[in-house]
Amino acid sequence: VLPSPDGPAPSVSITEIRQYLRAQDIPFHDGYSCLHTPSLFTGDRGDQPLSANAPFTLFIDKTTGSFLCTATLAEGTWQDFQANVELRLRGVTPIPPANSEEREEEMRQAREDARCIWERALPLWELLDEKETKETKALFGISMVTDATLKRFGVRYLRTARALVFPWFSPQDATLKGLKLVRVEKKGGTITYVEETLPRFDSYRNLFGLPLIGRRDTELVLTGWELDAVALHQAAGVASLALPRGASCLPPTLLPYLEQFKRITLWLGEDLRSWEAAKLFARKLSLKRCSLVRPGNLQPRPLEALNQGLNVTKILRSALLASHKSIVSFRQLREEVFGELANTEQVAGIKWARFPELNKLLKGHRRGELTIFTGPTGSGKTTFISEYALDLCMQGVCTLWGSFEINNVRLAKIMLTQFAGRRLEDQLELYDEWADRFEELPLYFMTFHGQQNIKTVIDTMQHAVYMYDITHVVVDNLQFMMGHEHLSMDR
Repeated sequence: VLPSPDGPAPSVSITEIRQYLRAQDIPFHDGYSCLHTPSLFTGDRGDQPLSANAPFTLFIDKTTGSFLCTATLAEGTWQDFQANVELRLRGVTPIPPANSEEREEEMRQAREDARCIWERALPLWELLDEKETKETKALFGISMVTDATLKRFGVRYLRTARALVFPWFSPQDATLKGLKLVRVEKKGGTITYVEETLPRFDSYRNLFGLPLIGRRDTELVLTGWELDAVALHQAAGVASLALPRGASCLPPTLLPYLEQFKRITLWLGEDLRSWEAAKLFARKLSLKRCSLVRPGNLQPRPLEALNQGLNVTKILRSALLASHKSIVSFRQLREEVFGELANTEQVAGIKWARFPELNKLLKGHRRGELTIFTGPTGSGKTTFISEYALDLCMQGVCTLWGSFEINNVRLAKIMLTQFAGRRLEDQLELYDEWADRFEELPLYFMTFHGQQNIKTVIDTMQHAVYMYDITHVVVDNLQFMMGHEHLSMDR
């Protein structure tokens, strides 16, 4: 829920961060999306100034001021960083901000569960039955992926769940921190991949493939799926990583691990949503070092490219630079225009699964568009819009709710009931099961209620867009947000 109950965290500008570091005699490098400094949490203690010879393992996010120390995994807000600098000046050992006990316990339990699953999972080549191995590989479309590649990335198979298991190892000491299970579901002729993570969705921050990256690697391909990263490494021998939530989100806590690369190619998938996400992520990563692989018939996702025998190295070479100049000729836009003509369905946006009539009217949900729903009080606007937003959210559209009229608990109750499709008050024993599934959705709520200062609301939205890659914001409703006394002014 955004922002925290004691109001949104005060925003900080990059200029203020630089001024503070200089005033405190803290040496720093200017990176792509972070400032790099020696860590407060390692090495020398007390009132000694931080040495410029120490490894620069602490990264400060240029947009939010949050920090992460990759050596100790200490992380916190800009305010936490300043507090620790003050402690250090007084000769006190800085202490990393701690999670709540409840959260710590949850993470410990998740690690324990992950370890049990990991020990039960087998490497695919150890399934004694060759037929089973072949069928399993065919099911996941990895018949072309060699055992050596799977072994290198540590991919295993859990027989009981018929799922592939992708490990998350701590970059600090290579212990198992969690894992992702991927299984295949067939409905009619279509195949869908169902993913489950331990720990839960919001604290799963694994850059799959990170332990295999060398200190000297300067070029990277960023993919939206673990098997794409595996296929890329096999087909082109390049350093490749997979984002934990694919094309839906690039959590800012992962940016420090991507600072060492001078060139990053984003190849997130084969549809237009992946292309839009790649453009968004490139802005976070700094446009000048990013290139994008444009989805197309001859440029499918990496695993498909490997299976079709396409030249993956050639596709990577043809990636487009993310930073367009301010003035372009049609020649530079030509490929993009062709893509829009060839994918008219996808260009129309993400279709609603439950509202075919709405698809006829609006075609689909597209970024950068404003839709206003009007109707008299009590006509069902909120009920309908919560169903409408839920439909998109279940398809992976990251959604932020600003409900100024009804409180978040009531709104969440309505949405959970719609999500479960049943009256949960009559079946309370099912509550936890549905709540667990509901919690996996990329859904966030603003904590405002009643009339608000518009600037505060917009700042919170911008923060949410950066942190959670929100692509759909619902404001319910404008009148409450504006307050009634503003009705005479130009709205």
